[in-house]
Amino acid sequence: MIRSFHLADLFTIANAFCGVASVFEAMKFAAGGDRAHLYRAALLVPLAAVFDLFDGRIARWRHNASPLGRELDSLADVISFGVAPAAIAFALGLDTALDQLILAYFVACGVSRLARYNVTAEQLAGAEGKVRYYEGTPIPTSILPLGLALLAYAGGWLFPVRPFPGLDFHLTTLLFFISGSLMISKTLRIPKP
Repeated sequence: MIRSFHLADLFTIANAFCGVASVFEAMKFAAGGDRAHLYRAALLVPLAAVFDLFDGRIARWRHNASPLGRELDSLADVISFGVAPAAIAFALGLDTALDQLILAYFVACGVSRLARYNVTAEQLAGAEGKVRYYEGTPIPTSILPLGLALLAYAGGWLFPVRPFPGLDFHLTTLLFFISGSLMISKTLRIPKP
C-alpha cells in the first residue's frame, strides 16, 4: 500500500496527522486545563490546511492525481476540519447535550459535503477536467467558526442559554451549525481556485 502513495499523498497523510494530533491536544486540554494544549490543538488545524493546500497542487504539478488521492484527501479533511474543530469546541466548554448534537451535525455535514464532492466531481468538471466551483463551502472553512469560538472562549463570551427548562446550550455553538449548513448547501456555488 505504501508503495502506491505519491508525494501528494504524503502531504495528505500529514494533514490527517495534524488533525489527529489536534484532537489529542484538545483532549489533554479538557482533562487538565493547560492552555498550552489548547493553543497547540488550535494551531494544528491551520497547519493541516497548509498540507491540504499543497497536496492538490503537488498532484496537479506532478500529473498524478488519483481516485485514491481524492479519497485520502476527503478522509483527512474530515479529521482535520470536521472532527478536530468539534473536539476543540467541546473542550472549550461547548459540551451540553444540545451542543454535542450541533457539533455532531457539523461533522456529519462535513462528511456529507465531501462524499457529495467525490461523487459529483467528474460531473462538475469542465472540458479541461477541473472542477470549476464548489457546491457549498469547502470543509476547510471550518477554521472560521473554530477561530470565532476560540475568541469567544478567550473573552468569556460562550453565551450559555436555556431556552427551555432542562435545555441548555451555548449560542457560540450556532457558528458550527451555520458552517455545517453552508457546507451542504446545493445552491451556494463558490468558484474553485
